Amino acid sequence: MRTRTPLALLGAALLVLVGPPLLTPGSGADTGTRIPGLRLMVPNSPGGGYDITARTAAKNAEDAELTHNIEVFNLPGAGGTVGLTRLVGEHGNGRLAMSMGLGVVGAVHTNKSPRTLADTTPIARLTEEQDIVVVAKDSPYKTIRQLVAAWKKDPAKVPVGGGSSPGGPDHLAPMLMARAAGIAPRSVNYVPFDGGGELLASILGNKIAFGVSGVGEYLDQIRSGELRLLAVTGPKRVPGLDAPTLRESGLDTDFTNWRGIVAPPGLSAAERDKLIGLVTKLHGSKQWQESMRKNGWDDAFLPGEKFGDFLQAQDRRVDSVLKELGL
Repeated sequence: MRTRTPLALLGAALLVLVGPPLLTPGSGADTGTRIPGLRLMVPNSPGGGYDITARTAAKNAEDAELTHNIEVFNLPGAGGTVGLTRLVGEHGNGRLAMSMGLGVVGAVHTNKSPRTLADTTPIARLTEEQDIVVVAKDSPYKTIRQLVAAWKKDPAKVPVGGGSSPGGPDHLAPMLMARAAGIAPRSVNYVPFDGGGELLASILGNKIAFGVSGVGEYLDQIRSGELRLLAVTGPKRVPGLDAPTLRESGLDTDFTNWRGIVAPPGLSAAERDKLIGLVTKLHGSKQWQESMRKNGWDDAFLPGEKFGDFLQAQDRRVDSVLKELGL
């Protein structure tokens, strides 16, 4: 939910950070960031954006010796609201956090979840990321203009898939694309998948005409030639990728996603500050900075209360855009 356009400022699987073993003198680990038994929940299936972000953060935290013995696990369901409900139910648990983003914001609205992000403790926003428009290597669509022409002719026969439920980034991006192309958003044949892994299989199997996902999720498949990249959704091209923006392609819109971390409600100030401190040191590490570069993520670090204010604004924005699109 990352964010370079007003309409795009919208964005549980489990990532478990298990406490480190006792450290020996001179180990170099930062004891101020150690949270024994810490668990970071990932609210979608393996291979999705939250999963990749969480696993990357876990490895980087270990490599930077901020914490140890990190285990990642997934709790998918209902666009992330299953994980959100679990998180909120862990009131006062300072050893649990959740990887999340714009998709969870949208899923709260479209699933009418009784638990919202206002019920959580904001830790930090981490990244922004463009979405990409991709097709299988044997797709008849060689350019975004060819795809849009076919889409306009018969929207129902050009299904688009995304790794998020309705209201999430991979849903909102093609809806905004459709509106810019003169296609009624309600006529779009959107097929939701629970994360980028399931979406990829359907793109490669030609079960959908095209897919929309985060740029960092399919870089390997694009570079290997399995996927053909038609366009990026942000306001400018992505360095290292040969693809135009939507605006360059005649669609007057752009879109970016973002991801961050929240924790259960009811934490003590010390527990909250320790979580924020861990993520802040992770953000400043050379390991994380390199991972952002390699994954095409833009730095969007926003800790604590500032992230909380951002989440409130995102909730209002998503509600407004869904109504505006007639969804």
